[in-house]
Amino acid sequence: MHELTLTEAVYSGTQVSSVLVKPASADCNLSCTYCFYLPKSKLYPETKIHRMSDSILRNLIAQMLSLAPEKVSFCWQGGEPTLMGLDFYRRVVHYQLLFKSPLQIVENSLQTNGTLINEEWAKFLAGYDFLVGVSLDGPREIHDYYRRGRGGSGSYEDVVRCLNILSRHNVKFNILTVLHSHNVKDPRGLYRFLTDMGFKYLQFIPCVEKRNGKIAEFSITPEEYGEFLCEIFDEWFNDGSPNTYVRDFEDILISYVTGEAPSCIFGRTCGRYIVVEHNGDVYPCDFYVERKWFLGNIMNEPIENIIKRKKFTEFKYRKARLAKKCKDCKWLKYCNAGCPRHWEILDFTQNYFCQSYKTFFEYSHEKFMKLKNKVSSKYFRFASN
Repeated sequence: MHELTLTEAVYSGTQVSSVLVKPASADCNLSCTYCFYLPKSKLYPETKIHRMSDSILRNLIAQMLSLAPEKVSFCWQGGEPTLMGLDFYRRVVHYQLLFKSPLQIVENSLQTNGTLINEEWAKFLAGYDFLVGVSLDGPREIHDYYRRGRGGSGSYEDVVRCLNILSRHNVKFNILTVLHSHNVKDPRGLYRFLTDMGFKYLQFIPCVEKRNGKIAEFSITPEEYGEFLCEIFDEWFNDGSPNTYVRDFEDILISYVTGEAPSCIFGRTCGRYIVVEHNGDVYPCDFYVERKWFLGNIMNEPIENIIKRKKFTEFKYRKARLAKKCKDCKWLKYCNAGCPRHWEILDFTQNYFCQSYKTFFEYSHEKFMKLKNKVSSKYFRFASN
């Protein structure tokens, strides 16, 4: 049983008990070539610098804690959320303690590029049990290819320094690796680079974006992603005894065992969390922070009412409509049509990564079944004792 990961912290449960907060909006000290969120700043042209006010923060925390009485998960993301400064997160913890009920569980996770983390940050994150996701795309020459500062300097050295600090202070952290055209071609080399550095909790995010109507040069192809998944799976499977957490594989294994994946990508529906921007605006997903999917503002109406809107329900079940196009596919029950955003790449004719998933499930199915039987037999032995 692995410890809670960043994805599970965001996508916990079937109701909206999780919120992805953008306290600094799309503001960032880096200018990563493939970043999909940087352009979102155009939604808020009133100021160049975007920061969540104390009144919005207090209102957000109070509402979320009243909405989900058992457990609430806050994921602080960006842009770069550490631009808010450490005092902001001290107020986060203060308001959570102020508004939570005695038995209520509150979880915090922070997704960061790692460049601004220092000893003081690490002590705070460890002291309040934050789960941290740090972006690392591979060795220096690969990581720095797309992940650079606004002045053009690479960020690898600062990220490694951050990871050493987090390790030294026993902060729980995951590695988030964006798969792009410069690291997808050597799956085993990338995996072994990360695991040789001692990292045991990994997430691989496939990158595909359209720029000026064409698929961007940093994007990966469906063939590359399918091959990547198969090769990484062999490393992870470890002769039937995985000892490293790879998010997609463990999510899929959970779906083999329970019939439902914990993440929205492979889940039956979207809408497992909401996004709250720096000014209190609410959206159903950070891929869909756009006027079409604007749901409301927490300073004008309660979140409880916002998530009851028809638009949110429409967003939640759009996967089910897409899945109808896949009804004859034997792997549908595991991929559940994937992410709707990847359908947009091909104008909703099919998921861009459809062939990737077919290749992968054909390759991995029998081994997943072996793991399922292994997990199930352990559970039943435990339950009968």
